[in-house]
Amino acid sequence: MPKLLVALTASSKTATSPGKYSRVRVNEAYVRALQSVGLVPIVIPPSLSPDDARAVIARVSGVVLSGGEDLDPALYGAARHPATQKSKAARDATEVSLVEAARDARCPLLGICRGLQLLNVALGGTLVQDLGMLRPSEIAHALESSRMHRVHGVTVLSGSRLAAATGDLVIEVNSFHHQGVDQLAPSLRATAYAPDGVVEAVETTDDWWTLAVQWHPEELQQDAKPWDRALFQAFAQACEAAAAAHI
Repeated sequence: MPKLLVALTASSKTATSPGKYSRVRVNEAYVRALQSVGLVPIVIPPSLSPDDARAVIARVSGVVLSGGEDLDPALYGAARHPATQKSKAARDATEVSLVEAARDARCPLLGICRGLQLLNVALGGTLVQDLGMLRPSEIAHALESSRMHRVHGVTVLSGSRLAAATGDLVIEVNSFHHQGVDQLAPSLRATAYAPDGVVEAVETTDDWWTLAVQWHPEELQQDAKPWDRALFQAFAQACEAAAAAHI
């Protein structure tokens, strides 16, 4: 079978001074992780219409929602907390459209960090806008300086897609997010937790292969564990199965 194409969402940076250029960008670690399991990532600009999103989903075998800036709290009916970062409406709208199109097409979806939060909101859930202020605990979740290091454990639900992918029920992960799941979307279930109860992974409850994690497995390269790349391998296998079903 030829290598499969998967959509990889990206953020944008607007030029703020003469001689600078606005950019669409995504961290290279995502690209390398997907290539390592035989997939070809296609970077998706954060400016698609709903029709554009459906056209993308019709042409790829899977979609990856990458990390990035905070979502607009208006998407889940909340007022903006002072700790919530500036949102990008075009990216939010693009990724919500991609989730809806992927759900309708049963296109496999992998979410990472913001990707988990976006998935939850797109399907009707809500977020805690700042864990440190609103859900304080002994676990430091927003450790940007430790993006390549494991900082806390995660307990995985037995029998879940995540457990099947990792092959383990207790893993160690990195952590650099200040928001998290509050109310879970009706069509999702939580399949992993941090020691303080913060949701660390979700997946759908039906036959749509969807898995999202709050940490960044693509960044864990210096101290690689089997479960890090196993997440991407499980996604690749789901993409292969979906592609075969459409032949």
